Amino acid sequence: MNYDILYIPPSGTTQYCQHSWVAYNDNITIGHINMHIEGGNKIKLLDAWVHEKYRRQGVYRKLWDTRWDFIHKDEQYRGYIVYAWCKPKSLPLLIEKGFIQGDD
Repeated sequence: MNYDILYIPPSGTTQYCQHSWVAYNDNITIGHINMHIEGGNKIKLLDAWVHEKYRRQGVYRKLWDTRWDFIHKDEQYRGYIVYAWCKPKSLPLLIEKGFIQGDD
């Protein structure tokens, strides 16, 4: 399946510093993923969504990897604590990336 991923930087007009990525095909959104930069050098990985028609085709994984690469591509976020609340279906991917399961 052919699709592209568009990066949407923070708007700078709100109290939240949110980065977003949108997967699209033929100008239709097929998925998105976000992250929020918090005070104290923390990054919260936010939930993702993939259109029902495009699930189980690697879109979620590609969005996740794109966001993960963004965090690690340069020195800007070195030393930040990265955490996430996730659904049980997403937990194996986070554990694969080195996260530790917990509830706080």
